[in-house]
Amino acid sequence: MGKVLVTGGSGFIGSHCILQLLAAGHEVRTTVRNRRRGDTVRTMLRQGGAEPGERLSFAEADLERDAGWADAVAGCDYVLHVASPFPPTLPKHEDELIVPAREGALRVLRAARDAGVQRVVLTSSFAAVGYGHPSQAAAFDETAWTDVDGDDVQPYAKSKTLAERAAWDFIAREGGALELSVINPVGVFGPVLGPDYSTSILLVQRLMDGAMPGCPKLRFGVVDVRDVADLHLRAMTDPAAKGERFLAVSGDFMSIRDMALVLKRRLGTAARRVPTLSLPNWLVRLAALRDPAVKQILPELGKHKNATAAKAQRVLGWSPRSSEDAVIATAESLVRLGLLKA
Repeated sequence: MGKVLVTGGSGFIGSHCILQLLAAGHEVRTTVRNRRRGDTVRTMLRQGGAEPGERLSFAEADLERDAGWADAVAGCDYVLHVASPFPPTLPKHEDELIVPAREGALRVLRAARDAGVQRVVLTSSFAAVGYGHPSQAAAFDETAWTDVDGDDVQPYAKSKTLAERAAWDFIAREGGALELSVINPVGVFGPVLGPDYSTSILLVQRLMDGAMPGCPKLRFGVVDVRDVADLHLRAMTDPAAKGERFLAVSGDFMSIRDMALVLKRRLGTAARRVPTLSLPNWLVRLAALRDPAVKQILPELGKHKNATAAKAQRVLGWSPRSSEDAVIATAESLVRLGLLKA
């Protein structure tokens, strides 16, 4: 078993990656911006059923600073670079997202190359694949790239695209023997391990809390965080993953109303606050004047998109849970951890 560095171990995807690495027998080091976050990570892992013990250690490092990265990667065989900013609202300036995402990826890659790491698996996003394009009936695959100059491309999608492009350019120009694989998840759902979870989980939380008066006409991909972590581990060691990117998506994209109906059907009274009424686009635009989180979704209203994970299934033998199960697992964990309104 190898020694693996996971960046951003206190995050939603990062914590699940650590769980699966420990279960597979690996030794894990994870970066935190402050060592006091170590106790938080251990608490989350225990919630996931693991007792980390001595096979988990911590390194202090920040994506926006050079200090700490050489020590973080020292002695590691692999790196899962999961950490990246994803705020629930639009930043005041796009560089607040772009700079740490791109420069952070390059810091990790340089340190990994210099330390003799075999392979880095970078967590990118469908945001680097399917935005800035005209409407299309065909499902997006790994050959597509987001057009960062598109009128509807938000700062987050731009940051993920530029960071991934920079990573591939680095490997081509100065990566040496370092290998790179990239995972491009759609919206990541599934069981949360604590109050620090991805922005996509806020959607299910808002539905379950009744904080949304209805369902905006939005469609997006769904994938379970446990399957995203599994795909990271497969890409880490499979020779066929070298130099490849892999979309992580479970089935066809879902509408928010589809998600609401699934919650109602399978959770019964626990989903009593979930709305099922479709909201007209004009009303959502009106709400965006008061709510910055709503403003982020406006460019996607009424658009139909899809993506395929055929490559990950064919090349790496990946087999994800259903979208419905991912949504239900999200809601059940929010109930279990007391993260919903009483």
